[in-house]
Amino acid sequence: MPESDEHSPTNPVTRYARVEPPLQHQPEPGIQARMTPVPDLGEESYRGTARLTGRRALITGGDSGIGAATAIAFAREGADVVIAHLPGEEEDAEHVLALIADAGRRGRAVVADISEAAECRRLVAEAVDFLGGLDVVVNNAGRQIAVERVEDLSDEQFEATFRTNVFANFWITKAALAHLGPGASIISTASLEAYKPSPDRLDYAATKAAVNNLAKGLALQLAERGIRVNVVAPGPVWTALQVSDGVSDEQMLHFDDENTYQRAGQPAELAPAYVFLASEESGYVSGATLNVNGGMVTP
Repeated sequence: MPESDEHSPTNPVTRYARVEPPLQHQPEPGIQARMTPVPDLGEESYRGTARLTGRRALITGGDSGIGAATAIAFAREGADVVIAHLPGEEEDAEHVLALIADAGRRGRAVVADISEAAECRRLVAEAVDFLGGLDVVVNNAGRQIAVERVEDLSDEQFEATFRTNVFANFWITKAALAHLGPGASIISTASLEAYKPSPDRLDYAATKAAVNNLAKGLALQLAERGIRVNVVAPGPVWTALQVSDGVSDEQMLHFDDENTYQRAGQPAELAPAYVFLASEESGYVSGATLNVNGGMVTP
C-alpha cells in the first residue's frame, strides 16, 4: 500500500515498501490471489479523471499483474474493458471484473490461448462483439520461464515464448485493425530485458526486443491512418510471472535489489503509463517506449 497523503508528493523510492518475497512456487501461469504478498493493482489508490470516457479496450493478460492494474485504471477513467486470460485464471479475472463493475463500466473476461492464431482472431471478434467496437488494444500477456543454460532451453519452450509474446501481438493487432479508426491506440508491453537481457531469460528477452521493434515499425506504418502505437517497458515488477518459474529461487529472494530504487515495482505503478498512452493527452506520441523501471537507465 502506498503512503497516503493526497496533498503532497511522496518520495518515489519509498512510496511502496520492499516486497521481500518468501520463496514460493506455483504452476504456470500462476494465480495472483495466492501470492505472498499479493501485488497491489491500485484497488485502493487509483482515482480516475474521465480521461478514457466511452473508450473500448481489449487487454491481454488482464486478469493479474500489469494487465489487471491497467484494466482497473481504464475502467475508472471511463472505458469498457475486455480482458483475456488463460484457463485456470478465473479467480483473478473475477476480482478484476468486480472492480470494473464497481467503476460503473462494462467488463468481460475471455478465456483464450493466444499462442494460437485462431484464438487471437476469436478473442478480437468476441471483444468487438461485446464492446460494439474497439479503440484501444493492449498487447500485454507474456510468457517467462527462467532457464540457466542455453543447452537446457528446449525448442518447445523457445517457440512457445515467441508465439505468446510476439506472434500473438502480431495476430491480435492484425485482426484488430479492421475495427480501429483514427485516434485509436495500440500499446504493447516490452521489458527492460529488451535492452538488458538476463542470461537465464534468453527467449523472453529476445521476444521483448522484438515487441519493441515491431511497435516502432507499426507506428510508422499506421501513422497515416491516425492510429498510434507505443510501448511500455517495465523493470522488475512483482507479478505472477515471478512465482511461476519466471525467475530463479535466488532471484526471487533478492527481487527487490535489482533496480536503482532497491525495491520491486507494483502493477499499480505501471497503469498510469498505459492510461497516458491510451488517452488524447498522448496524441503527439507514437513509436515511443515509455520505460517504467525504478530508475534503471536505458538507451
